[in-house]
Amino acid sequence: MGSRLTRPRGGARAAAVTIRRATAGDAGRLTRLVRRSRAYEGPYASMVAGYRVGQDYIEAHEVHVAADGDGRVLGFYALVLEPPELDLMFVADDAQGLGIGRRLVEHLAERARAAGLDTVRVVAHPPAEDFYRRVGARRTGTVAARPPAVPWDRPELELPVGRGAEVTEREGR
Repeated sequence: MGSRLTRPRGGARAAAVTIRRATAGDAGRLTRLVRRSRAYEGPYASMVAGYRVGQDYIEAHEVHVAADGDGRVLGFYALVLEPPELDLMFVADDAQGLGIGRRLVEHLAERARAAGLDTVRVVAHPPAEDFYRRVGARRTGTVAARPPAVPWDRPELELPVGRGAEVTEREGR
C-alpha cells in the first residue's frame, strides 16, 4: 500500500517532488491515476471508463510525471506539440492542494517554450476550468458536446507560455 500525503502545516507546499519524462513503464500507473480520479465520478465517469495511457502514447508525446521522493506518481501531463494542446493533466486525489498541478503547468510552459510555442490550447474538464484560469489561462470559447464519448460542453482556454508569460496563482476568480 502506498504512503498517503499529508498537507504540510503553515501553508508549505510539497517538497521533494521531481518532474521527469514519463517512460513506457509508467503506462499502468498513469492509466490507474486517470481511471481512479474522483473528478471523473458520476456523470463524468464515461469519459475515463476503459481509458488507457499506452506506451505508444508516452513515446509519441511530451508526457511528464511528478513523483515524490519514493517514486510515487503524484500527477502527470501530456503536451501534444502539433497542434499545440494540453491533452491530459491529472493530479492524484490525495495530492491535490499541494501545488503539484501548478508545478506541472510551470514545467509544461518550459517545455512548450523550448519547442518554440507561445500558447497552448486547453480543452478542460468543466470542474477544472477554475484551476486553469488561476494559473493564467484565458477562456476562448466552448467545445460542444460529442455524445456518446463526451456528452457535455467543455471550456476551451489558451495558456500563454511564451517569453514573459508567468504561471501565477490568481485569487478571486
